[in-house]
Amino acid sequence: MSPSAPSRLQQLLAFYEEDPTDPFTIYALATEYRADDPKLAWEYYQKLLTEHPDYVGTYYHAGKLLEGFGKKDEAEQVYRKGLVVSRKAGQLHAASELQQALNSCLGMDYEDD
Repeated sequence: MSPSAPSRLQQLLAFYEEDPTDPFTIYALATEYRADDPKLAWEYYQKLLTEHPDYVGTYYHAGKLLEGFGKKDEAEQVYRKGLVVSRKAGQLHAASELQQALNSCLGMDYEDD
């Protein structure tokens, strides 16, 4: 990559500037910020949860981020809402992952036994 080529983050921010309502770009930005700036990542996840509640991919990662912040009750609510949304959308794999995350959040993951 040449030094003048924009970084992935710069490209995403440019896409976001062009269309701040595109859920994929918002999701990609949240993902990009998750490791280095989780609070900023959360702002993007909140935007998705509020403005694009049918964007199934949001719920798992938003819930995990909330758990990372120590907000288990809020994470539980996000997982539960995500279960409803993903099942309604027929995304059963996502629903299964959300159910596992919810069980883990509630301390009901028995896979370690």
